[in-house]
Amino acid sequence: MSSTPPPSPRTRLLRFALASAAAIVLAHLVDRWAFAHLADAGLGGSDLGRMLRVMGFLPLWATAGLALVLHDWPLRAERGTRAALARGVLLLLGAGLGGLAAELLKLVFRRERPRAHAGEYVFRAWTERPLSTGGLALPSSHALVAWGAAAVLAHLFPRARWVWYALAAGCSWSRVAAGAHFVSDVVVSAVVGLLVGEGLWRWHLRRGEERAGTDGFGRAPGWRRGRASAP
Repeated sequence: MSSTPPPSPRTRLLRFALASAAAIVLAHLVDRWAFAHLADAGLGGSDLGRMLRVMGFLPLWATAGLALVLHDWPLRAERGTRAALARGVLLLLGAGLGGLAAELLKLVFRRERPRAHAGEYVFRAWTERPLSTGGLALPSSHALVAWGAAAVLAHLFPRARWVWYALAAGCSWSRVAAGAHFVSDVVVSAVVGLLVGEGLWRWHLRRGEERAGTDGFGRAPGWRRGRASAP
């Protein structure tokens, strides 16, 4: 029985672009309704809300990255220091580059927080604090940090990928429920965070191929990524 070949990278990218565009358009259509009905839902002040929000706290992922490095450090004797550092550094880069992308995009889009203008779209003039992201909302920094980390973790621990995505989605929801962001702010964050994670993973694998045909963790090309999470 012949199996259907997997879609090409170009096809997957096109599908992702179309799905992302549709999600962003839909999110803008529900922004005002969501602010009126979902903001101040009580989630932000609850233990669950605080847990979800901290998924977008960069020091959390720096600590998790350090834990991965300490866990993998004994492997340096067999596979080298770079392989022992790989997982922790990738996680830190996913979250860190996500946060950096959020700050840069805020300076470009310049849309202010919904609570400051009763749920209306208001854009800051370029002449007003041109290099400050304070009070800007598109995209959400917390959500983008969470999605960048989740995208990397989904590659490192593929069997648990839906756990990571659920935590990132929960972080996004907590920001909307707090009235700090529109739905479209966090949807854009998800799209950019997934791109950051995927780009990092491809860069990592490419570096591995350049280093004696390994996958970047010092493993032979025949190692099957989906079968285990250990490097």
